[in-house]
Amino acid sequence: MGREDNSKDENRDKGDRKKKGRSSRKPDASSLALLSHEELGKVATRQGLIQLLQSKKHSNSEVQRVLRFVDYERELRKLQIEMVKLQRSVQEQGRRVAIIFEGRDAAGKGGCIRRFIEHLNPRTARVVALNKPSDVEGGQWYFQRYIAALPNEGEICFFDRSWYNRAVVEPVMDFCNKDQYKRFMRQVPEFEHMLYEDGIELIKFWFSISRREQKKRFRDRKENPLKQWKISPVDEQAQERWDIYTHYKERMFAKTHTTFSPWMIVKANSKKRARLEGMRYVLNQLPYKGDDDPVISTSPDPSVVRRFHRSVNQIDM
Repeated sequence: MGREDNSKDENRDKGDRKKKGRSSRKPDASSLALLSHEELGKVATRQGLIQLLQSKKHSNSEVQRVLRFVDYERELRKLQIEMVKLQRSVQEQGRRVAIIFEGRDAAGKGGCIRRFIEHLNPRTARVVALNKPSDVEGGQWYFQRYIAALPNEGEICFFDRSWYNRAVVEPVMDFCNKDQYKRFMRQVPEFEHMLYEDGIELIKFWFSISRREQKKRFRDRKENPLKQWKISPVDEQAQERWDIYTHYKERMFAKTHTTFSPWMIVKANSKKRARLEGMRYVLNQLPYKGDDDPVISTSPDPSVVRRFHRSVNQIDM
């Protein structure tokens, strides 16, 4: 499989450096507060919102920005309603669901998980984000601590990174040796087949971002005091080791993409689209009571979410 061609990204980066003084960050929700709660309470239609914004002399770009945000929030809320229905069905039927979120650093995995669980019952929805293995865990079978975190009856578990640390991050950062890596790659398809045979419903997402987008998000973390907790020593090497990361990522797909446990690739340069379409995929994939009459379409956009295919050799573009 081929490596990503980053020449276009490098040319764009040169252009970015010429634009000193300009902020390349996208506005967050707080910057969209162009209207008061009282004003918003009087708006009943989309056209009414447009007219109100224009009457306050907001530019066309500001109007469009607000409309995009409103559309996103509307879609998100409806998808979250369907997620509540799904959770109820999983709970009532005693099913076990595990959803894995993998991807490069700053790909938006944690933000997507937060939107998934925002309105779910925390008693039967759990986020699994394991720390570095302890000395005791380091001497155990590699999968042992992940087995303890698997969903119980009636539960949905969201893995913010998973056992696939050993497939990519650990060999890239020299956190495991060659024998440990090879053993993992032999065992993981068998491990996931056991989960499948035991009735656990497993979804595996890979959030794909470009090198340029990752660099921009790292810069945002450094500049935004509310995001500085996300900065880690691994971040500093992610850009430098981009190509070796690509090598191990492609080997992971080649060895662990199976019919019973396929990889789903989510194009995540747009965080909002990734969140909405990832949620749609889960709702489309897992049956639940009321899925025949959803409040919004649950068919994912194939240009954003697609099944990994061995003939595709450029993923993080």
